[in-house]
Amino acid sequence: MSLRIEWGDEELQKFHEQGFLLFRQAVEPERCDAIRGIAHVHLKYRIPPLEMESEYIGIDKKKYRETVRRLRQVYDRDILFREWMREPAIRPLLAELLEEMPVLVTAHHNSIMTKMPHSSTPTHWHRDERYWHYRDDRLLSVWLALGRETQQNGVLEFIPGSHRQEFSPESFDERDFFRDDYAPNRPWIEGRVRFTLEKGDLVLFHCRLLHRAGANRSEAPKISFVYTVKAVGNEPIPGTRSALFPEYPLPLETPEIKSE
Repeated sequence: MSLRIEWGDEELQKFHEQGFLLFRQAVEPERCDAIRGIAHVHLKYRIPPLEMESEYIGIDKKKYRETVRRLRQVYDRDILFREWMREPAIRPLLAELLEEMPVLVTAHHNSIMTKMPHSSTPTHWHRDERYWHYRDDRLLSVWLALGRETQQNGVLEFIPGSHRQEFSPESFDERDFFRDDYAPNRPWIEGRVRFTLEKGDLVLFHCRLLHRAGANRSEAPKISFVYTVKAVGNEPIPGTRSALFPEYPLPLETPEIKSE
């Protein structure tokens, strides 16, 4: 199975200017269904490691303690997950965007992300780099929609160009979320964009791009797959979480992945 993506100088320029790229119907529905099926099993049986909703929002209520927010460390969970994260067809694009050979990071994201109905909470405006620790910002995330993602169930929203902006410390709260109650932030937030995603749609976005997602107000879970890659020369800072987990080079030519 391969990827259906087309890109050239125009797409590279868009990523530089806007901080993200969207590719429609990039991944076959059958592959998405297979990945989603494995994710459902791990969610049903709450196979660790997990992040619960209560950990994210800091509210220790039963509803949130029992709501899974994400499956962590999915690279080690199943061969289907590993095959997707090591997909050869996307590597040339990643190399162009990072301007070096891409390396798969397992310290951050490396997750099945969920928005559960009635018990999920909004994800506030943030940059992923707020809790990543590397020498520079040559990192990006690869987001795969495993089903339909809409405003009703918590689709991603982006602030185009925010990855290139240096904001004042006052623009962020004590948890490094971009404040919507701070007047200078309002013009940026008013420029946000969102796109309804269908199964198989793919979004690549820069680690400094401000993004958010709302709560799930539908009757079904929203399930997505996200992983992160960095440039090979972008080293993690010793002693931080970013340096504690394995990394896997993604050269442009690689032998076939064997089941373990």
